[in-house]
Amino acid sequence: MAYDVVIVGAGPAGLAASIRLKELAQESGYELSVCVLEKGASVGAHILSGAVIDPMALNELIPDWQGKGAPLYTDVTEDRFSILTEHRARTIPRRLLPPLMSNSGNYIVSLGEVCSWLAQQAENLGVEIYSGFAAQTMLYDEKGCVVGVLTGDMGRNASGEPTARFTPGMELHARYTLVAEGARGSLTGELETRFALRRQSGPQKYGLGLKEVWRVPIEQHRPGLVQHTMGWPLSANTGGGSFIYHYGQQLVSVGFVVHLDYANPHLSPFEEFQRLKTHPAIRSVLEGGQRLGYGARAISEGGVQAWPEMIFPGGALIGCSAGMVNVPRIKGSHNAMKSGMLAAEAAFAAITTDRRHDLLHAYPAALRNSWVWRDLHAVRNVKPLLSRFGTLRGSALGNIEMWLSAFGVGLPWTLAHNKADHECLTPASDVPGIVYPKPDGIVSFDRLSSVYLSNIAHDADQPCHLRLRDETAPIRINLARFDAPEQRYCPAGVFEIVGLPGNPGLQINAQNCIHCKTCDIKDPRQNIVWVPPEGGSGPIYISM
Repeated sequence: MAYDVVIVGAGPAGLAASIRLKELAQESGYELSVCVLEKGASVGAHILSGAVIDPMALNELIPDWQGKGAPLYTDVTEDRFSILTEHRARTIPRRLLPPLMSNSGNYIVSLGEVCSWLAQQAENLGVEIYSGFAAQTMLYDEKGCVVGVLTGDMGRNASGEPTARFTPGMELHARYTLVAEGARGSLTGELETRFALRRQSGPQKYGLGLKEVWRVPIEQHRPGLVQHTMGWPLSANTGGGSFIYHYGQQLVSVGFVVHLDYANPHLSPFEEFQRLKTHPAIRSVLEGGQRLGYGARAISEGGVQAWPEMIFPGGALIGCSAGMVNVPRIKGSHNAMKSGMLAAEAAFAAITTDRRHDLLHAYPAALRNSWVWRDLHAVRNVKPLLSRFGTLRGSALGNIEMWLSAFGVGLPWTLAHNKADHECLTPASDVPGIVYPKPDGIVSFDRLSSVYLSNIAHDADQPCHLRLRDETAPIRINLARFDAPEQRYCPAGVFEIVGLPGNPGLQINAQNCIHCKTCDIKDPRQNIVWVPPEGGSGPIYISM
């Protein structure tokens, strides 16, 4: 199947790119074919975000979005930022926070619902969207240029043999291929290696975001309230924090982000999240409510100094395939959408001058001249400061720099990221263990009951999509030195150490995987490789 442009991923960036391409085609009367591939069973099924979104990109892309029924229903009416100790919450006065931390004019949304709406707008313009098709690898011509993607086979059994329902993958050819698969995408990794896209950038940094959606009693609901916290239950040298957003019909999004450069291999982000909810300030919001959904997803946190080269022969990286999250603002959808729009403009200009499979130099140039660069450049040192000085001191130093930026004083240096996240673990014998309380079944829960709320669809009789480069490393290295941290950093219980004492083995419960990519990021020897499972597998998030 041949198209002018193939886009991998129906998230904010991919959908914005597809809409912008079709808008430009309509304006100029040019016939342009655009295809979007989405590995989830439906658009939005794999989308997970807080989410408070800045509508500035949407205002540019679809100025009449309100009249077209965009699901941005709850505007932010109140901001709170608190520091938690084990039993207390100290709210920082709003006047002490830099202006860019304000959420005035933003909206509390389900990003999955926003993407579903964007997909409708794209299809109305003639974009072809294929859900349930996972792009497995890139296609190259004899010169090594990208000419499209190959989707994964369907209907192979666990041994890799074709079954009665076998369907081979499809080749989708394109003049240009835009990769919008989100943080730590498998195709992105392939492209970064093949074209050395990271030769001039630092390592990407990540956080793990865990989220639940609750319906709470009406007397505990404060529509429009946005609350962020840092501090307890994390130690001072472990980055992260929480969010609590009130929106919709008595809905509350509660979530927790743990920066994946943490050192203690005994730490469990899932257990820290459950412990957070027992804090009096958060329990008082949730108690008596009903938990409706659960999920988790890696977040790219490296900022502009972790941007790879954005273009390769035949295409470009957009959205969080490149890294568009503003860490202190805890948002990136606006930047992701704008990056997709700028890549679309560069691709359209190339296509209309009969180009194909070359470098879209106009895209990174436009990105650096856009408000995306200004948004991220102003906070470029916040993440490195957190990594070097810990949460409290790092936040204080970052706050000073953001205030200077607000007054037009830009510091002349950009701090580098010293280590990739997988290099940060300390041997288990060198740090204390962590004893987590048992879940109370009221506000805190176990992994399996949580994963149940992710609505996972996964045929157990398919090849395992979590591959080990070295089958012996999980026991020989991970268990021996780090007490098998994959048992704890995975938020879905995918990895277990099983077997008799003296003869342990790693069991991979791939059917539990919610596609967060944490294992691919945090494994201390980069031994676990996440590849897309059969299309349509994984979580089916509802209103996340």
